[in-house]
Amino acid sequence: MAKTIVVKQIGSPIRRPAEQRATLIGLGLNKMNKTRELEDTPSIRGMVNKIPHLVEIIEERG
Repeated sequence: MAKTIVVKQIGSPIRRPAEQRATLIGLGLNKMNKTRELEDTPSIRGMVNKIPHLVEIIEERG
């Protein structure tokens, strides 16, 4: 069973650089308070760490 994390969008991409918007889209987030369960890989962690002001990790599973 793979480890997963639940990521929630807490910030708006309005008035943010295009790179940060693209990172949100890459995580599958596009609306406030939307959550996604993603595989816990170094690339996903890196994306989350790039935009800590826009997302938060709610839960780690596995």
